[in-house]
Amino acid sequence: MKILFLFLDGIGLGEDNPEINPFVRANMPYLESLLGGKKITKSAAPFESDVATLKAIDPSLGVKGLPQSATGQAVLLTGINIPAELGYHYGPKPNPEVAQYLNGHTIFSKTLNAGKKTALLNAYPPRYFDGIDSGKRLYSSIPLALTNAGVPLFTEKDYYAGNALSADFTGEGWRTFLGFKDAPLFDPESAGSNLANLASQYDFSFFEYWASDYAGHKQDMPWAVKQLEILDGVLKGLLSKSDCQSDLLLITSDHGNMEDLGTRKHTSANVPLLLFGDKKNRDVFSNVLDLAGIAPAIFNLLKLN
Repeated sequence: MKILFLFLDGIGLGEDNPEINPFVRANMPYLESLLGGKKITKSAAPFESDVATLKAIDPSLGVKGLPQSATGQAVLLTGINIPAELGYHYGPKPNPEVAQYLNGHTIFSKTLNAGKKTALLNAYPPRYFDGIDSGKRLYSSIPLALTNAGVPLFTEKDYYAGNALSADFTGEGWRTFLGFKDAPLFDPESAGSNLANLASQYDFSFFEYWASDYAGHKQDMPWAVKQLEILDGVLKGLLSKSDCQSDLLLITSDHGNMEDLGTRKHTSANVPLLLFGDKKNRDVFSNVLDLAGIAPAIFNLLKLN
């Protein structure tokens, strides 16, 4: 089987309050049709159907303080309750104590060690690598885990060649923000189809979407709603191309944020675990209660040690 892990940074299950929660305002007809007409809020979980599962899982992991990106993402990739072992949440970028867990213990490393194929499907622009090489930018947990496993990040050339996607799915940011005026541009459904085609080439693939966390920190309701409506189109294109009998799409987050635009800070809200695919594969996650349960379930499905 093949697993695509679609990581949405900073998304919790919030209240049914359109004043602060863009999930209530956003028009997401495709996703809502898969969830029995429900929007992704706290009241929607748990949900189970022939094709979809929605669970609320705990990102706090028994540790005081608000969950943070570096530790949360590291937990998702390892299945180790790192905040409990360290005694604190940490972020946004991993410190040396968090980074040590991201070398040899991750889904990326274990997939490769089992002789299987893995990739992070994001394309990174030249300025990102310039920042890393100059020491002005640090890897976040996800690209650090991949590079530690010996897999290079995809580049500008990969994006133009169609081997990876832009972080915003459509490529609009490469044109408007990064200045690549001839960068490939896709409508959301086409971007989703492209993501499905790329994921089909790997046993375990990962895509990191961070604009959701950015919208939360900026408390930008119109922009947050726009991103969610784009995501709905991406999911339509993605799931229409996926083999629901043998593939699993997993969507989750590291902490809450965008579901409550009444604050610039992270939240203590539970985060969604969304699963699409054959029910026997989704059932492997039936006992997952927090972030630390996700990687072991993936290890089980992919038969990783």
